[in-house]
Amino acid sequence: MCISCCEAIEAGATIDHCLCGAVETQAAMRRIEADLDRRRFLGGGAAVLGLFAGFGLAPREARAQAPGRPLVLTNLRLFDGTTLALRTGRDIVVEGGRVTGLPATGAGPSEAEVIDCGGRAVTPGLIDCHWHATLVGVSQLAALTQDIGFVHLMAGREAGATLMRGFTTVRDTGGPVFGLKMAIDQGAVAGPRIFPSGAMLSQTSGHGDFRLLSALPRMPGTPADYTEAVGVAAIADGRDEVLRRAREQLMKGATQIKIMAGGGVSSLYDPLDTAQYTLDEMRAAVEAAADWGTYVCAHVYTPTGILRCLEAGVRSIEHGQLADEPAIRAMAEAGVWWSIQPFLADEDANPKTDPRSRAKQMQVADGTVRAFEMGRAEGVSMAFGTDVLFNPAGAASQGRQLGKLTRFMPPLEALRMATGAAGDLLAMSGERSPYPGRLGVIAEGALADILVWDGEPERDLAFLGDPDANLRLLIKDGRVLKERLQ
Repeated sequence: MCISCCEAIEAGATIDHCLCGAVETQAAMRRIEADLDRRRFLGGGAAVLGLFAGFGLAPREARAQAPGRPLVLTNLRLFDGTTLALRTGRDIVVEGGRVTGLPATGAGPSEAEVIDCGGRAVTPGLIDCHWHATLVGVSQLAALTQDIGFVHLMAGREAGATLMRGFTTVRDTGGPVFGLKMAIDQGAVAGPRIFPSGAMLSQTSGHGDFRLLSALPRMPGTPADYTEAVGVAAIADGRDEVLRRAREQLMKGATQIKIMAGGGVSSLYDPLDTAQYTLDEMRAAVEAAADWGTYVCAHVYTPTGILRCLEAGVRSIEHGQLADEPAIRAMAEAGVWWSIQPFLADEDANPKTDPRSRAKQMQVADGTVRAFEMGRAEGVSMAFGTDVLFNPAGAASQGRQLGKLTRFMPPLEALRMATGAAGDLLAMSGERSPYPGRLGVIAEGALADILVWDGEPERDLAFLGDPDANLRLLIKDGRVLKERLQ
C-alpha cells in the first residue's frame, strides 16, 4: 500500500494525504500478518502431523461405529476401578466418549451397537502415574545427545505401543512431552492421554543436572545445556529461579510441577542420601503451582527429603523406597499421595552399567518390599507407576510390573492402584487437567476408557504382562481401537 501511495504522489495524482502510517492502516496490516503467521503455523503443523502419519503413528479405529448410536458392552464381569470385586448382570453404555449408564443386562437403549464381551473381565483403562513418554524409547546417551527430532519420533512410536498395552493415560513426570501430547489429543498420533510435567526442576548438582563435570563452572553468560534447551530438565537455584522455571512449565501447559528433592539412581554425581532443594526453594515451586490450582510432585527416596517435602506442601511423593516408619506415618497424616514403583533390581529394572548407579539401584531395591508393606499398614494413598527410563526394551514390561504388585497385596487392590486410585491422584490437577471428566473408573459420566481381558483379575494379574494375547478389546474416549473378541 505504501509503495502505491508514494508512486501516485510522484505521478502527480490528486490525493489528500498518504494513509500508510495511519492507525487504521497499521492495525489492518497487523491483522494480515497475524493471519499469515497463523496459516504458516498451521501449514507447518499439518506437515508434522503428516510426517507422523507417514510413519504409521496415526490411530486407526478397529471398528467402524454408526454415528449417533450408543455403544453397549454386554456379557461381562465388571471391575469398576473402585470396588474390590467383579460384578455381573450389568451392561456398559457409551455415548459421546463417556460412560452414560450401567443398566441391568438387556435394559439399555434398544437402538445401539452391541459388543458381546463373552463373559470376560472388563476394567477401566490403566494409568501409569510415573512415566516418561519422551525418555523411555531411547537410551540415556541418545536422550542427552541425539537430534531432538529423532527423540520425538521414537516417543511417538512408543506412545502407540503404550496405548496398545492398555495404558490409556499416563502422568508424565519429566521431559519435553507437550508436542507429543498435542499430536495425540488432535488424533494425529496413537497414544495415551498425557498429564505433562514438562521439564524437571533440579538444583545445581541435583538429580536433574545431567551436565558433565567439564561443563562447570556455570557462568552468567553460559548457554543452556542441551537437556535444558530441549526441555528435559530445568536447573534452578534460589527462590526466584525456581518460581521462574515453574511458571514457564505452567505456561507451556504443565498439569503439575515436578521437582527433584533428593539423589537419584540414573544421575552420577548426586549420592542417593543427599537432600536437594531447600525448604524455601520447594515452597516457591508449591506456591507457583498452587497459584495455578495444581500441585507439586517430588522425586525423593529418603526420610529427610520426604519430611522436607511434606513441610513445603508437596502433594505427591515419587519413589520413596527408603522411607522409614516415621516418614511414612507423616505421609499418611498429611494425606499426600505415594506414587511408588516395584523397583526390585530384577530383569525389568532399568539397565545400569556404571557401578555407582548399580549400587544405588540395589539400595533402592532393598527398601522396596518394606516400603510397600509399611505404606499399606499406615494407610497411605498409593498409586501405581513404573518409571521405565532410557530403556526401550523395558517399556514392554509396563503391564508385567503392575502384575508384580500382587506380591504385596491382593490382585484387585493392585489393579485399583492403576485405575481408580490413580485417577484420584490425577484429579489433583483440578482446572489444569486437559481432560474434563473422571478417569480410572467405569461409572456414569466417566471418560470411556475401557478394556476387555482374557484373565482372572480376582486371582492374579499375570495376564497384564501379555497384552498382545490377552487384551481383547481396547476403547479409548469411546472409540474402539482394538477388537479381538472372536
